[in-house]
Amino acid sequence: MEALRLAIQTRLGERMVSMSSMLVETVSINYEDFNESFLTCGTCLCVYDGSEHTPKLLPCSHTVCLHCLTRIAASQTREAGHFRCPICRELITIPRGGVPALPPSFLVNQLLDLMSRQRREVIPKCSVHINQELLFCETCDTVFCTVCTGGSHAGTSPGCTEHTIIPFSIAIKRMSEILLYKANECISKLTQAQESVSTELGRLDAAMERCLGVVDAEFGEIIKKIEKKREELQAGVTAAARDKKRVLEEQHALIEAEKNKVERECEGLQYQVEVRNITQRIGSLTDQLDAAVALSEPRENAFITAEFNHNDAIQELEKALGALGRVRSSTTLPGLCRASLKETAIAKLQTTVILETVDYHGHPRNAGGDPIGVELTYADQSNSNESIDSQVIDLDNGNYEINFRPPLAARYCLKLSVFERPIKDYPVFFNATEHNEPIKIYGKMGHGRDEFYQMVALAVDDDDVIYVLDSGNSRIKVLDSNLEFQRHVTNEGLTRQGATGIAISEQGLVVTNWRTRTITEMSTHGDTIRSFTHNAFQTPFDVAVDRSYGHVLVADSGSESGPNRKYSVYVFDSDGKFLFQVGKPSMFSEISSVTFGLGGEILVADLRIQVFSAKGDFSEEIQAGEKGKGKYGGIVIDPDGKILASYSGKRNSTIQVIEFGSGRVLTEIDSNSSKLRRPAGISVLKDNHLVVIDRGNACVKKYRYW
Repeated sequence: MEALRLAIQTRLGERMVSMSSMLVETVSINYEDFNESFLTCGTCLCVYDGSEHTPKLLPCSHTVCLHCLTRIAASQTREAGHFRCPICRELITIPRGGVPALPPSFLVNQLLDLMSRQRREVIPKCSVHINQELLFCETCDTVFCTVCTGGSHAGTSPGCTEHTIIPFSIAIKRMSEILLYKANECISKLTQAQESVSTELGRLDAAMERCLGVVDAEFGEIIKKIEKKREELQAGVTAAARDKKRVLEEQHALIEAEKNKVERECEGLQYQVEVRNITQRIGSLTDQLDAAVALSEPRENAFITAEFNHNDAIQELEKALGALGRVRSSTTLPGLCRASLKETAIAKLQTTVILETVDYHGHPRNAGGDPIGVELTYADQSNSNESIDSQVIDLDNGNYEINFRPPLAARYCLKLSVFERPIKDYPVFFNATEHNEPIKIYGKMGHGRDEFYQMVALAVDDDDVIYVLDSGNSRIKVLDSNLEFQRHVTNEGLTRQGATGIAISEQGLVVTNWRTRTITEMSTHGDTIRSFTHNAFQTPFDVAVDRSYGHVLVADSGSESGPNRKYSVYVFDSDGKFLFQVGKPSMFSEISSVTFGLGGEILVADLRIQVFSAKGDFSEEIQAGEKGKGKYGGIVIDPDGKILASYSGKRNSTIQVIEFGSGRVLTEIDSNSSKLRRPAGISVLKDNHLVVIDRGNACVKKYRYW
């Protein structure tokens, strides 16, 4: 279409300067079609003129004649001062001068002037073949004359076999329609942009006034506190002066009284003739003179001072005022900011979306503090119209974390905004799956470095170092938190393939060996610290340590097998001294694991989970699995008090996250693409991760569980 546009521009320009030597010089348009499309009022179908049917341009960009607008404005009496555009029905405000004061349509007036000068020829013709109408090929974007091209346009464009040929007059008409449409669309977009900027300017003014109000309020409170301190100091000065003044005034009155007494003593003294009386008076005056000497020095002083340099309060105040408050703004441009999921969203697990902010130039922001708006809902509104709780964490580096927990496996809609303006690709849609896949898997069946044989239990220390009891190989395999191999640990307590239970103690590791019936405490490098046994031990197979009190919990499966097996649970101190027995053997059936709760509670897992007090008294039973259709393999308590348990059911093996007390299953890990087979020992890592032994697959698996 570029050739067509250039041809139109050339045609119009050369017509106005009366040039007649170019091919497009003779190009003109269909006068009737042009009049009907552009120079005729769409309401009354009258041709625009300079009087009654003067073209008027409405704010909605439509053109209607003055006659029609006057009639429409007079008929719409319900909305005083307004009328609706007869084309798009937009509400139009009548200007102060009435309908005639509406602006004229300059484009239509210019077209009227142009057409009045070009009535002589409205059909585009070839400059060489005067009677030959020009054609336009939309495929090749070319204006041509069939006579000039030898009757076939296809031969002029090698490789072109299909062409769309239309009269040049129709092409001009189409081009004009496209031009007007694009112009109106551009004006509409620019108007929207102008309104958006105007709105932001208004919000900026409001924010400025609000901040100024906050500054005034804060300094008003500071001034009140300073005034209060000034009044306290003034009151102190006044009180000190008052106390001093009272003492001095009392002394002054006493001196006045003594003075008056002396004057009375001296009255008539010149008339005294008796020596005895004069002598007495002299003695009395001598005593009063001594008293006067004692009253000669003021009993108080006039010293009062108000000091401000006795400490560094002034400097601290200046320092505090220097640090008081701050003015913070932001160059973030919401329309360029992006959000993305940090990892796969899993139902009932915490999900994180990272919001990255940038400025107008697309440069990443390196500071936080922007107000972030979050609205998280189901994409299918028929599911629920309620928003899902979320939390925004400002990383103070230009990035923000939006954390939430999808309640169900569904599709979600996340609407993020900055300064109440939507970010790029708004809103963000994502799916939450019900399947929690392992983050990493380590190991296989065998006797090599990265292999296991009859693995049964594991434990994790405070540094997230993982100790896996590889019973069949009589060793402990040490892994880091990423399931990377570190080393092997060996000890006499691991011999004869009899070690089945492991726990972390204050000094290292505690291991049970059912073949030797011993409990061995060793360092993390395999050095024996102590070991003990108990005469009631038959087959001790699992152990747990309460590091707060040093208590050691041992589960024993008895000497018999089958339905007559009698399970027992014993508690010892850190030196192996027997303390008490938990419950009664008849209360247990196929014990698989034991552990301590955060409050010293004792938890025993078999076909269900039984909770006992720290003294061994039964408290409650938790039946989170299908009753009679499964068995627990391992159990542990996380730092928040939740129960994590591996469970083998008849249909599926899972990891359950259970709320302590209520027994409610908060979430369940099914490991859809990597099925668990006879999961056993389980332990907790930091940041809501766990590791579990998958005995059926001879490996350790790591999951995110909360």
